[in-house]
Amino acid sequence: MSKADKKKSNALKARLPRGLTDRGPADLAAANRMLEKIREVYELYGFEAVETPLIEYTDALGKFLPDQDRPNEGVFSFQDDDEQWLSLRYDLTAPLARYVAENFDALPKPYRSYRSGWVFRNEKPGPGRFRQFMQFDADTVGAASVAADAEICMMAADTLDALGLSGQYVVKVNNRKILDGVMEAIGLGGDEQASQRLTVLRGIDKLDRLGADGVRDLLGDGRRDESGDFTKGAGLAPSQIERVLAFTGAGGSDTASTFANLAAVVAGSERGAEGVSELREIAVLVEGAGYAGRVAIDPSVVRGLEYYTGPVFEAELTFTVTNEDGQPVRFGSVGGGGRYDGLVGRFRPEPVPATGFSIGVSRLLSALQMVKSPIVANAAAQAPVVVLVMERERIAEHQTLVAALRAAGIRSELYLGSSGMKAQMKYADRRGATCVIIQGSEERERGEVQIKDLIEGAKAAQAIETNEEWRAARPAQFSVSVEGMVDAVREVLARHR
Repeated sequence: MSKADKKKSNALKARLPRGLTDRGPADLAAANRMLEKIREVYELYGFEAVETPLIEYTDALGKFLPDQDRPNEGVFSFQDDDEQWLSLRYDLTAPLARYVAENFDALPKPYRSYRSGWVFRNEKPGPGRFRQFMQFDADTVGAASVAADAEICMMAADTLDALGLSGQYVVKVNNRKILDGVMEAIGLGGDEQASQRLTVLRGIDKLDRLGADGVRDLLGDGRRDESGDFTKGAGLAPSQIERVLAFTGAGGSDTASTFANLAAVVAGSERGAEGVSELREIAVLVEGAGYAGRVAIDPSVVRGLEYYTGPVFEAELTFTVTNEDGQPVRFGSVGGGGRYDGLVGRFRPEPVPATGFSIGVSRLLSALQMVKSPIVANAAAQAPVVVLVMERERIAEHQTLVAALRAAGIRSELYLGSSGMKAQMKYADRRGATCVIIQGSEERERGEVQIKDLIEGAKAAQAIETNEEWRAARPAQFSVSVEGMVDAVREVLARHR
């Protein structure tokens, strides 16, 4: 083996870790525009920005995570030099609870805040399941009234409307107290059944994706997926499973029948009856504010995290997409949340009510791109004007042209490679440049530059059959004075916006 071959074989392989993704400029620009629109709606409702770090003490993330004996199960964790466990945040809610508790006396109550950022899950990656993804949350801390929950649902609806999804979604609302009543009825109400309850919750939370039969398996012995992986179930008896599924299927043909079905499911449970009463109040508030139809009561919503204590919400898009088998399916959930009255109180001597909503940024962005929402259409920034370097010994003079364009607010760059004219034009094409600036010695003597409109040039070139004709015609290429360069470039850019 030659030295060159040996060096090549020892080269480090470039590889992206599983469950992670790179994002290019078009996706970044689209996401930024979407986030700005969400921010506008949140601020319209009086919420203000706050930011918490990516890393928290593992115990601060909450009891909904696996036991501390296995802190890497579900979250990415490591030990600090003082042997305390730290974790990458699992969501944005638990860190907010810590922040509010730590700054409790200085914050107004109720405290209304929003935040966006990356969260991390130490789970098996798969199609649409990433280990790192972005959320955008809004929360009200310190308001016990279900009016705060109703407001969060209405804000979620207004956000989706503002993003161009009007008529293509529903914000579904349920109450975890009703499920608590069902759990009591099947004998899972005690603290010693907390782990089993969590397995039940996570099973029900997959109802939209797996259907009733799939959830029945997860509530029982377990389920084996298409890849052959087995997920251990909650171990419920058949009668317990049917009671739980009766709860998720309690939705009726109208709101009145839904509430009648829910009341029957929780018969004999005081906590369950309290949940039904709170749902009725939310339904009245939503209807009174004109959001009926956009916000709806739906018993199938549970949310998979254990810290929810009351109303829970799910924003679901109702249009269909084609799945891997070529079958039409609803796009599904792009966000959710609920009331978590116990989370802040873990750090405080007094109870602190709280409610909030979280948007899954990547999933919502995919939906907006799918329906060609004007919010994200053509979101990429204007490609730069490229100033070609015709004489390397005069690069400073070429840089002067770039400086003039930038001073006028025109995104531009000087070609910094070492190739000739053909390669420079190819580079400009790859950059998506609308036009290039060319100044050789003859143009400099005349005090001029040539501007080549690459878009118009490409169109014209399709009608030209030979290279000789192209060289003679030089389509969409014209000369202007150096003083007129900026105005001429603006005209070219405006033509193609």
